[in-house]
Parts: sequence; structure tokens; C-alpha cells
Amino acid sequence: MRTKEPKTISQILRDNSIIKSNNQLNIEKMKTIMKTTIKTGLFLLTLLISVHTYAESKETVAVLNIDTKGVIQDGEAMGYLVRLELEKTKKYNVMDKYDIADIIEKEGIDINTCFGKNCLVDAGKKLKVDKMLTGSVERFGEKIVITLRLIDVKTSTVIASDATEYLNLQPEIQKMVEISVKNLLGIENDPILVNLLVEYDTPITTPKTTLKLSGPRMGVSMVTGLAAKRLAAPKNEGGYGMFPINVQFGYQLEQQYLSAGNFQALIEVIGLIGGLESGQILPSISFLNGFRDNKSGIEFAFGPVIRVVQTANVYKADHVGGDGAWHVESDWSDDPNNWDGKYLKDNPNTVTELPDSRGKHKMSAGIVIAAGKTFKSGYLNIPVNLYIVPKKNATVYGLSIGFNINKKRRVQ
Repeated sequence: MRTKEPKTISQILRDNSIIKSNNQLNIEKMKTIMKTTIKTGLFLLTLLISVHTYAESKETVAVLNIDTKGVIQDGEAMGYLVRLELEKTKKYNVMDKYDIADIIEKEGIDINTCFGKNCLVDAGKKLKVDKMLTGSVERFGEKIVITLRLIDVKTSTVIASDATEYLNLQPEIQKMVEISVKNLLGIENDPILVNLLVEYDTPITTPKTTLKLSGPRMGVSMVTGLAAKRLAAPKNEGGYGMFPINVQFGYQLEQQYLSAGNFQALIEVIGLIGGLESGQILPSISFLNGFRDNKSGIEFAFGPVIRVVQTANVYKADHVGGDGAWHVESDWSDDPNNWDGKYLKDNPNTVTELPDSRGKHKMSAGIVIAAGKTFKSGYLNIPVNLYIVPKKNATVYGLSIGFNINKKRRVQ
């Protein structure tokens, strides 16, 4: 068995030196870690103190119930919405509703009737807050009016107030509260949101803006002149056995291409099908250039209308010896009685191109002139128009009604 040789003095000194060096390194590492930990701790402590100091520097505000009339939400729910939107601004420390409830109950304050300044100042002193925010939300016809007041408890004065009228769009009541709270505190609102809820009836005043309005159309039309007689004629005479008045169904595509103040210029494409009540399909399509006063809703439009109709050159045999029926032009030459030897007698009846079931389908063009008014209910537009298609033998008068949604930019 081999025994270890004893270490020399120089080896022992070298080993001790290495151990001391390692110990010194470990000590230095520990010092570095401790310094880093202390610095981090001091930074976090400073941050917490700063946040706390900032929070303490902000004034405290309390919101009780908001007076409501004619809206779905009651005073408590409306107070919650105001409190929520106020907290989002981060301008005040908003007192928690449960803390308010505890103190109010102990002090015997009726928050359902505490809307006046004196009562609110007294409540604010008992709640130990700097400010009280109160107001009302009331519906007046097609408008919702939100009024908010900010009261300084110490001076018993109203330091800020706001009263804003909105359209009666109750599902959007929270966004209305958001606008009113920001108005009260002098915070800029989203102009798109304001335009939708506050200035909805006023178009965007830019040189060019695009709004698309589309929706179904329906109505009635009445054909006059000789065309009406041909439509009502029996089928064995080339007629359709139709009423001169027929119901129409279709769809309208509308695009606004210019808006300045209350004036709007727009293009409309309206496709209609009529005659269904008589078992016929009479299609038409109109291309209209329109002008509308957005304030009054009065509009005027004109443009071409194209129809697909079955027509023929026809005449009514009202001459002496005639049968009084409607004939196509070729019937005159096909009748042997109308020949004088080798020569065809002149047709004494007027030959006119009119609707006829014995003819060929062709496109017929005309001009339509329309005027009417667009009624509005929130986002819904209800256009009602009277129109005329003037033509020598087939003037058409009509009434058209529809509805569409104003598709502005959605606000999330």
C-alpha cells in the first residue's frame, strides 16, 4: 500500500493562497449582489412612494345617484355609469360606491332625492371628499339631455358644468355619458363619436366624403296613355290582361359623393320588378343623380330609366268594316280584303309601337324625374318619393317608399 507523501511548505502556502483568493471572490460577488438588491429595493420603494404621493395629491370625488327621467336606466345605474367613466379619466380618486353606501346609511342621507347643491355639499363633508359630481339624464321627445355639475365641497360652488343634447339612442347611453364626463373635465372627445351621437343630423363638411345608403324599395306605378290600354287588352289581342296600376319591388343602391353643410349630392341605382300581381315580370333599372337637403330631408333626382318590354307595331281596327280589335302591322297585309287586285290598300289606322305580347323583347329608355322627402329615425332613413316617366304614349306615375341604414364608421 502506497502512502501519501507529505506536502511541502511551499505547496501548503500555495493551497492556502488559492483558498483565500476564492474566498475573496465569493465575498466580492456577495457584495455586488447585495448592492444590486439594495438599489433595486430603493428604486421600488421610491416608485411606491411616488405613486402613493401622486395618488394622495389627486382630489377625491364622490358620485351619488343621477336623476333620470324617460330613460331605461334608473338613478343608481346611471350613477354607476358616471362613476365608471369618471374613473377612466384618472383625474380624480373616485370614492367606491360601497364606501359611499356605508357612510350614507349611517348619516341617514336619502341619495334618491339628494340632487341639490346644499344637500350634496353636506353629503360631501360627511363623506370627507373634495368634490361632488351630480347631474340628470332626461329624455325630451327624440332627444336625450345629459347635464352634469362638479361641486367643490369646501367652497360650496359649482366649478364646472356641462349640458349636452343627444339623439334618442338609448343603447348608446354609456358613450353619451363618456362624452359628457369628458366635456365636464375639459378632455377632448373622439370627433367621430360626437358626430354619431350629438351632431348626427349634420353631415361632415368636407369637399368630398363618401357615405353608402342602401336598402329595399317598394311602391306602385300607374301607366297612362295607349300603353295602359295595351296592358289591359285581352291576351288574344296581344295584351296582357293587366291592371294599369301595378305593385313594384326592388332594391336601391345609393352613394353620397359630396357633402357640404346641409347639402348632399348622391347617385342612386334602383332596380325594380313589377307586374307580379298579374303574373308578369316587368323589370326596370334607374340611374339617378340626386340632391338632398339633409336638414329638411327634401330631395330631388333625375336620370335615365331602362326597361325590358315586349313591343310590336300595332294598330286598332277602328276603320269602317274593321273589327275594333288590336292587330300587329303585318295583319293588314295578310288580310285578302285589304288588297285591290295587285295593290295593297293604305291602312287607315295609325300604326304605333306599343307593348304587345306578340312582339319581341327589347330595351326601352326614358327619363325619370323624382322628388320626395327622407324621414329619419336614429340611424334609419325612410325615403318617400313621387316620380314621373314622361313619354308620348306611355307616361308612368309612381310612388316609391323604402328604408336604409346610414353606414357610417363604427365606433368600437
